[in-house]
Amino acid sequence: MKQLNLKNVQERLRNKFLKSGVKMIGPETIYFSKDTKIGKNVTIEPYVVFGPKVKIGNKVIIKSFSHLESCKVENKVEIGPYARIRPNTVLKEGSKIGNFVEIKKSTLGKKSKVNHLTYIGDSEIGKNVNVGAGTITCNYDGIKKSKTKIKDNVFIGSNSSLIAPVTINSNSIVGAGSVITKNVKEKSLALTRSSQTEIKNYKRKVK
Repeated sequence: MKQLNLKNVQERLRNKFLKSGVKMIGPETIYFSKDTKIGKNVTIEPYVVFGPKVKIGNKVIIKSFSHLESCKVENKVEIGPYARIRPNTVLKEGSKIGNFVEIKKSTLGKKSKVNHLTYIGDSEIGKNVNVGAGTITCNYDGIKKSKTKIKDNVFIGSNSSLIAPVTINSNSIVGAGSVITKNVKEKSLALTRSSQTEIKNYKRKVK
């Protein structure tokens, strides 16, 4: 009986959002909470789950296999596929969260992008920031959690680790593959990459 009641609740929620103009591709695969709020001209692809306390703005696209809970998504945001938006996250207007990205207790500024394979936790990210694939904000040292601050117009190269607490100031660049442990000044390039070694005419050992 409980399972039947849950099914009926989901059907009512889906119908409510369809009538309000939400475009759902495969609505039977999308799961809402009773307090989910959705604006106008929103598109939701199949297999999306809305946990409690989710508020979605206008002209938002949420792609397949994404999970959202206790977050605020402003207008013209794109999420997913395979994105996890965890509690106390705010995605500002025009921002983008791509595939296999997890973001928790963080603010992503206007028109900033976190496109692939990235963890953002306990962070404040400004506007027009690009976070490269494989970036991690290292927010937990085993005892306490610390904040990462990334100011406006910053470019974070792929496979970078940002060791909190740390601030990356405006208009700076973090080179790919860097481990950043100190604050980065404005308009600076920060690199922690070892030199490449090449041995010419190298012969592999044979068994």
